[in-house]
Amino acid sequence: MPDVDGGTASEVAATATARGLTVAVAESLTAGAIAGELGAAPEASTWFRGGVVAYSSEVKFEVLGVPVGPVVTEECARVMARGVASLLGADLAVSVTGVGGPGEEEGHPPGTVWFGVVSPAGEHAERRRFDGEPAVVVAATAAHALRLLRDACSAGPDGRLTA
Repeated sequence: MPDVDGGTASEVAATATARGLTVAVAESLTAGAIAGELGAAPEASTWFRGGVVAYSSEVKFEVLGVPVGPVVTEECARVMARGVASLLGADLAVSVTGVGGPGEEEGHPPGTVWFGVVSPAGEHAERRRFDGEPAVVVAATAAHALRLLRDACSAGPDGRLTA
């Protein structure tokens, strides 16, 4: 699979390696696309702990500890990120959950995605909306998740980006 964001996975690799950080991912609608990018990045075996593809809600509930209920939510994204970081022993993690399309789910239109990030600097969640067919939404979601990881790798303990 080609890098969905022009080298961002390599940037994550360089920064995680330099700072001695380990990384994990929890993916729903991207179905492993983020993990695939990270696994192909330089020296992945030294900093990439792995990922959980929690495509079905039951995996989110039973493996990652998401409370039973809607999964296209901020809470779900946060718990997925926390859960995979704990499960895999990672310093930082990113999660994605949302609606790839083509139809709506849980009352949300296609392209609605929640991202969760946990790092030594704390926790962050955000919602984005991407237009396009499911493959376009998946690629845009994976690219944004990689950027969030890159930024989390570069943040100091106070959450501010370091040089």
